[in-house]
Amino acid sequence: MKIGILSQSYYPRYGGVTEHVHHTAVELRRRGHDVRIITSRFRSGETNHAAFVERVGYNILIPFNRAFVDLTVGVALRHRLRQLLREHEFDVLHTHCPTSPSLPILAIQTASCPQVGTFHTTAGRSFLQDTFQPYLSRVVERLDARIAVSQTAADSARLYYPGEYHIIPNGVDVERFHPGARPFEEWREPGRVNLLFVGRLDPRKGVHVLLSAMQEVVQRTGGRARLLVVGDSYLRPKLEASVPAAARDHVRFLGHVPSRDLPRWYATADVFVSPASGNESFGIVLLEAMASGRAVVASDIPGYRSVVIPEVNGVGVPPGDAERLAAALAELVSDPERRRLLATRGRQRALEFAWPRVTQRIEALYREVVARRGAVHSAA
Repeated sequence: MKIGILSQSYYPRYGGVTEHVHHTAVELRRRGHDVRIITSRFRSGETNHAAFVERVGYNILIPFNRAFVDLTVGVALRHRLRQLLREHEFDVLHTHCPTSPSLPILAIQTASCPQVGTFHTTAGRSFLQDTFQPYLSRVVERLDARIAVSQTAADSARLYYPGEYHIIPNGVDVERFHPGARPFEEWREPGRVNLLFVGRLDPRKGVHVLLSAMQEVVQRTGGRARLLVVGDSYLRPKLEASVPAAARDHVRFLGHVPSRDLPRWYATADVFVSPASGNESFGIVLLEAMASGRAVVASDIPGYRSVVIPEVNGVGVPPGDAERLAAALAELVSDPERRRLLATRGRQRALEFAWPRVTQRIEALYREVVARRGAVHSAA
């Protein structure tokens, strides 16, 4: 099949949607399909990352849903999309975040081939959604099939767009992220236990809660715990300044790191922690850490329960509760045997989300919608 995958989030913008788009495209090409990724241009740090990427317009970041989301701007975007669709004559177009302006909406409105849309977000009702629901409903109705990455993402989408959603989760590269990766030895000091956070420093990621917990973690572990923070945003200076004085020698902000180094950072950690406050539809970083054979502590929120089963393959804590988070982290720092048990179970769980397994389900849905559209045309 000739497959178009459209997403405003793609390299050099890192995140869950980017990883989903890239890895499904690579796996589909490995299966013999002709795949093109359509995304926007980025003003800095851009390389094409793959020969099968087409870029239109320019990307900007806007605040939304307690995070920052991508928006494509530019002259004649609809015209350029129409040219691309006509040039490639896709058998199916797969659009990610289909109700997001501007590129996803324009593509769905423009395409005449069978279409699939994946809903990635979790959020409640909002004024913007209430206002634009009639317009966006007409966009969603053009999709031949809808995918949600988790049950909570499907429930969120159904608030405004009732209908059938196929639950097909995000995945993880279990060969890239594995327990045998080489750590950064300069950060592996005898007697130290490394806690690791990976992600954008957005408000909803809960880094401020983790930093508030660190003073108690340091005290309860006799100074053995150290937090490594991988990620960046304009909030970083404010977050660095908020670290309690007693914990400052035990917290290191590492900023943005090259993607190729991520497996090594997971390998450098003893415990991975993700204290997100909510509105998370899944949790790809949890899967990466679990695939890497690391014990995981995460907020017990619906999206994360798609991956972590509390007290089975990870530790769940109430979102926003710095005291409970500190207790959970301190207990794991002091219990290496429990860390090993959670790491083993976590790796086993991550294998269920290997990209070949996820992509096989997406491929099957493509074939279904293409066949269904063909049957309708034959009947006509």
